[in-house]
Amino acid sequence: MFDQLFGELVSGGLAPGERLPSERRLAEVLGVSRPAVREALQRLAHAGLVEVRQGDATTVRDIRRAGGLDLLPRLLFAGGEIDLAVARSILEARLHVGPKIAELAARRGGPASSARLQEAVRALKEDTGPVARQRHALTFWELVTDAAESVTFRLMFNGLRAAYEPALDALAHVMAVEVDRTDAYDALVAAIAAGDAGRARSCGEDLLRPATEALIGIIDQLEESHEPT
Repeated sequence: MFDQLFGELVSGGLAPGERLPSERRLAEVLGVSRPAVREALQRLAHAGLVEVRQGDATTVRDIRRAGGLDLLPRLLFAGGEIDLAVARSILEARLHVGPKIAELAARRGGPASSARLQEAVRALKEDTGPVARQRHALTFWELVTDAAESVTFRLMFNGLRAAYEPALDALAHVMAVEVDRTDAYDALVAAIAAGDAGRARSCGEDLLRPATEALIGIIDQLEESHEPT
């Protein structure tokens, strides 16, 4: 029920400001119980996608203005296919936010975080599986984000990770450009351990940029191939 209504919101089938049918009518149309409808509407309201007023109609809110990062995984695969625009925005955020997180990790975490980061890189070096290496890389960046001591960036990381993880298998080849560069991870760890914020930011960008630009290039090609002739 939630997925069906969410799909309508994302696809534009339900426009911002539009009133939803009554719980009774939704239950009839979708073939579910009224408690199931009520629960789905409550979830949508909690996500900021609809506004439920007691004794009044439920209205649709603008998903891009009212939604949070927790919606990214659903937006990325809305309709059963990858939304290229959403994928591009995730990659852009990754490239711009990652270096800043590395900078803050050097300022706030410094030497105290180096042992755990070194262990994460060691695990990355020892594992040969392309998907497993991506998981080790995610663990590494999770530790960097924790060292940055920013709850906002931590929540952003959670949202980006949830959107990224379902595509690990498909991204294995392209992400090898990043996860195989263990020397770049070592350089970033050294900068963080030294408390060198500027160098950490530079190392973070150096690590993230190649794979990010390669993926954006693939998106560009896909968008061109989908353009009407």
